[in-house]
Amino acid sequence: MHTTSYDEYLASCCDIARDAGKLIMGYFTGSFSTSRKDDHSPVTNADIEANQLITKALRLLTPNLPVVAEEDEELGQGGHALFWLVDPLDGTRSFVRGEPEFTVNIGLIKDGKPVLGVIYAPPQDMLYFGEVGKGAFRSAARGKPEPIHARKPASDGMVVVRSKSHPSPATEAYLKTLTIKQLISGSSSIKICMVAEGSADIYPRFGRTMEWDTAAGHAILAAAGGRLETPDGKPLVYGKHGFENPHFIAYGK
Repeated sequence: MHTTSYDEYLASCCDIARDAGKLIMGYFTGSFSTSRKDDHSPVTNADIEANQLITKALRLLTPNLPVVAEEDEELGQGGHALFWLVDPLDGTRSFVRGEPEFTVNIGLIKDGKPVLGVIYAPPQDMLYFGEVGKGAFRSAARGKPEPIHARKPASDGMVVVRSKSHPSPATEAYLKTLTIKQLISGSSSIKICMVAEGSADIYPRFGRTMEWDTAAGHAILAAAGGRLETPDGKPLVYGKHGFENPHFIAYGK
C-alpha cells in the first residue's frame, strides 16, 4: 500500500470524527447513562455509540484493515502491520463531569508507527489532523485548515501541559526537573495537540495510557515536527500485546 492512498483516508476520517462528535454532543447537552468497566474507569452510552459509528465507517472505508477501538470487547492482541486505533471519546471523566474537554481520536498505524491522525474536539468544533511527512493542520468551526508546527521553547522557561484527571507523583517529580514558565492542566489528547500547534512545549505522562489514547495525537505531533518518546528516549511503538503504553513525554522542537 502506497502512502499516497492515505490522503483519501485523512479526508474521510475527518468526516467520521465530526459525525461521531455530533453524536456525542447530543448526549453531552442532553442526558446519558454511565457505568464502570472492569478497570473501574467510566464508560457512557455516548462512548459506546460513537465507537459503533466510527468502527462501522472505518470498516466501510478500509474493509481489509483491522480496527482496534477502546470500547470493543474483542481487541485481538496486536501484531498487525497496518491497522486503525480508535478512542471514540477520549476524556470520558471530563465528559461525565460536564466539562467540555473531550475528543474523538482516530489514528492509523503502519509497522508499529503512527502515520496519520485525526483529533476532533466537539465542544469547540476544533479539528486537528495530520499525516507524517506531509504536515499537520487545524480547522476551527469548519473553516479553512491552517498548518500547525511544534516550536522551540523560549529561553525563559517552558509551557508545560499535564493531565487533570490522572495526576501522578512521578509526573510531579519530573516537573521539578524543568524550568517552567506556565503549567496548564487539561484532559484528553488536546494536550498533545497543544504541543503540536506550538501553544505548549512539553507534555509528560507518567501514568497508565493505552495505544488508542496516543496514536492520533502522536501522528499529528510527528507531522508538526515534534516527537513522542519514552522517558529514556526510545520511540513509542504500537501494536503491542495488550495495547498498553509505557510512560511517555511529548516534545515540541
